[in-house]
Amino acid sequence: MSRVGKEPIEIPNNVEVNISDRTITVKGTKGTLAFDFGYEVDVKEENNKIIVEKIGKTQNAPALWGTTRAIIKNLIVGVSEGFKKQLELQGVGYKMSVQGKKLVLHLGFSHVVEKEIPEGLLVEIEKDIMTISGADKQAVGQFSAEIRSLKKVEPYKGKGFRYVGEQVIRKEGKKTASGE
Repeated sequence: MSRVGKEPIEIPNNVEVNISDRTITVKGTKGTLAFDFGYEVDVKEENNKIIVEKIGKTQNAPALWGTTRAIIKNLIVGVSEGFKKQLELQGVGYKMSVQGKKLVLHLGFSHVVEKEIPEGLLVEIEKDIMTISGADKQAVGQFSAEIRSLKKVEPYKGKGFRYVGEQVIRKEGKKTASGE
């Protein structure tokens, strides 16, 4: 039995929820998000709470029950508070800037890397820290992972993108031979 699935979801005052024909639409101050849930679960709104119930008898029904509840909770948090991820760029000569709807990165390659900022996301850069924020948790996480994959932290000098607060395990470099 899913411990996540049985918990009801509180609807904040500034959020409007509409459930119609296997689709839940959530509208708040940060925007509007929608999710199509499967036939294994049923979503109801009662007393300013959302209740997700398992109605399917298949083996996937318990997994979809908890997953659907978690996704709906993320929709509500996203439209009311939003999500953000912070990336830190370390390395001599590495630079990043936002020009319009493009992210321009100088990462030590022979060329400048330009990345289009997806619709609905906001990218802010302050010194060496990039903040990616938006209402959709999946979009924020996906874009930050794509940026991080452009220049992952290398283990010898620690240069590259890392999440703020991430611990990087450093390796020891080669030793010189002292045979004299």
